Amino acid sequence: MIKNILSLVLLLVSAGLSFKHGWDTFSYKNNPQSLKTMQELGISESAVPVFGGLTILVGVLLLIPRTFFYGNVLNAMSIVLIMALALRAGNYKMAFMETPFLVMPLIMIWLKYPFKQ
Repeated sequence: MIKNILSLVLLLVSAGLSFKHGWDTFSYKNNPQSLKTMQELGISESAVPVFGGLTILVGVLLLIPRTFFYGNVLNAMSIVLIMALALRAGNYKMAFMETPFLVMPLIMIWLKYPFKQ
C-alpha cells in the first residue's frame, strides 16, 4: 500500500514537472533567463520547440499505464542529455542539480505504475 502511494506521488510530481517544464519551454520568449540558459547549453532557438514537445510527451507517456516505462526511460535520457550538455558547457552546478531528477524516473520504474495489479 505504501509502495503504491509513494509511486502515485512520484508519478504526479514527475508528470506535473514534465507539463510545467514543457509549457515553460514553449514560452521561453517571455523568460529571457530560460533562453540564456539554453543558449549556454548549446541548444539553438530552433531546437527549443522540440525539447518542449518532448517534455510534454514524457508527461503524457507517464500517465498511460502501457507507456509508463517508456515515459520514464525517455525522461531519464533527456535528463542525462541535459547533464551532458551542462558538463560540456562547464556548468557543473547544473549537472549536479539534475541528479535527483535522474534518480526519480529510475525509482519510478522500480516501483512500477501505481494502479497496476
